[in-house]
Amino acid sequence: MNAAERSTTAQGPAPGETEHHSLALVNTEYELPSGPHDGLPDVAAAGRWLRERGLAPVGTLSQTELRRLRLLREATREIFSAHIEGERPTKPALECFNDALAAAPGVRELTWSAKGPRVAVGDRPGTRLEAALTQLAEDGAALLTGPSATKLSTCGATGCTRLFIRSHAARRWCSDRCGNRVRAARHYAERDRAVH
Repeated sequence: MNAAERSTTAQGPAPGETEHHSLALVNTEYELPSGPHDGLPDVAAAGRWLRERGLAPVGTLSQTELRRLRLLREATREIFSAHIEGERPTKPALECFNDALAAAPGVRELTWSAKGPRVAVGDRPGTRLEAALTQLAEDGAALLTGPSATKLSTCGATGCTRLFIRSHAARRWCSDRCGNRVRAARHYAERDRAVH
């Protein structure tokens, strides 16, 4: 792993990724000034990513399944970005997203735990990947139509393309690292102006 790869993979989760798997999916691919990062470069990494979120197929993904996951990532990014910009996403992005929503319709069931009853989505028909794609799309739809929709933002640091949910109105960066980079650049620019 070279220095650029280390620096891009060192990014921790952006605010909102823990609560929204769809946001985490979008942020598996992003740009930083140090270079691009793809957290789903191959079937092994994609399978690991899905397993870490409890969405994984039992076996290894195929190249076709990896392509479907990446297509959903692209469509979700386009839809989230269009929402942030107050625009309408393209028809192909909406179709891809809606296909994922319909891939494995949920089966609601009443479950009981130590905390009592709750309605949950039980086993879904279809393949485990279809269920994962549907869950990711459902999460994205819930994010866009829920209370966090107005807080969905693009990182304000030059060169960073990650999305995040603002925890407060003044937050402009996806991480402390990006915020520090912006503040350092501002400091050096002010120092250079003072010298000249």
